[in-house]
Amino acid sequence: MLNNDRAARVRKNMKKAGLTQIVVSSTESVYYLTGVYVQPMERFLALYLTDDGEATLFANEIFGLASTPGLPVVTHRDGEDAVRDLAGAVRPGTLGIDKFLYSKFLIALMQARTDVKPTLGSAPVDLARMCKDEAEREAMRHASQVNDKVMGEIQKQVRAGVAENELAAEVNRLYRENGGTAGPQLVCFGPNGADPHHGGDKTVIKRGDSVIFDIFAPVGRYWCDMTRTVFFGEVSEKQREVYELVRRANEAAEAKVKPGILLSELDATARGIIADAGYGPNFTHRLGHGCGLACHEPPDVSGAMDIPLEPGMVFSIEPGIYLPGEFGVRIEDLVLVTENGGEVLNQFSKELTVIK
Repeated sequence: MLNNDRAARVRKNMKKAGLTQIVVSSTESVYYLTGVYVQPMERFLALYLTDDGEATLFANEIFGLASTPGLPVVTHRDGEDAVRDLAGAVRPGTLGIDKFLYSKFLIALMQARTDVKPTLGSAPVDLARMCKDEAEREAMRHASQVNDKVMGEIQKQVRAGVAENELAAEVNRLYRENGGTAGPQLVCFGPNGADPHHGGDKTVIKRGDSVIFDIFAPVGRYWCDMTRTVFFGEVSEKQREVYELVRRANEAAEAKVKPGILLSELDATARGIIADAGYGPNFTHRLGHGCGLACHEPPDVSGAMDIPLEPGMVFSIEPGIYLPGEFGVRIEDLVLVTENGGEVLNQFSKELTVIK
């Protein structure tokens, strides 16, 4: 069934963008608007919306979808022309199409309707999804509570002889036990932590290693994402210095969160602290990313985003310092912009921790 409140937000954004019709093919965006969750893989799934109230879902019959009040479903079978019915429904002129539609479907649609001009049309839904409604805020809070629990449990399993991939597998087991699903968890020991996206391999922990846990999973469709860095056996003065610097950058950026502040200001706050200490070149990525039905979604939290914060935005704040051949430190929380400030969704401790 079409979520009329969310659809109204999308249509408002369509009018701002000068779009009278759009095609939505993202699994997450279709779910956001209809409650229908389908991973179509190579098959066709698309929601057609117009600014004057029309909404139709086009889908392969194999998905088993049925029409509901306000949302007719038009189906086709394997072997039939997947875009035929959509081609018959769209109106002449400009058609916004989201960034996820496969080119094989887009090209077929354009060949069938030469009177239609395609344009990138992701923004109306992206902007609507960017500001979470109350149900989504509660879902994000719950997911982060699960993440806090998993983080606490996995740190208890840091021990001599353990390998990165063992702990990564255990993270996924803990998520499944708590209503989440598995994913490619980032567990990084020592020098591996200097690669921000190092995946867990057979590296065995050594005394004095930093241990980065960047763990994330969808819980009830909404994603959690958090990073903590701990140390095994002992911590050097250099590791301590870098850790406290990253924590200060994390907390300073979080303290600035409130409606009206620019996303770029958050990035500049954290980056400035790290740069002033001489580690600017070692902070190699944006400060954060939006999170919700997708782990990475708008908005970016970067120096290029001169966009003001709005209530309902949820994004990560995850400064890091990466020293090739030595170690890395990253600390990440999800933050919800409220009407008056910011709510840090992760409550797991950020105190420097040495696991004996």
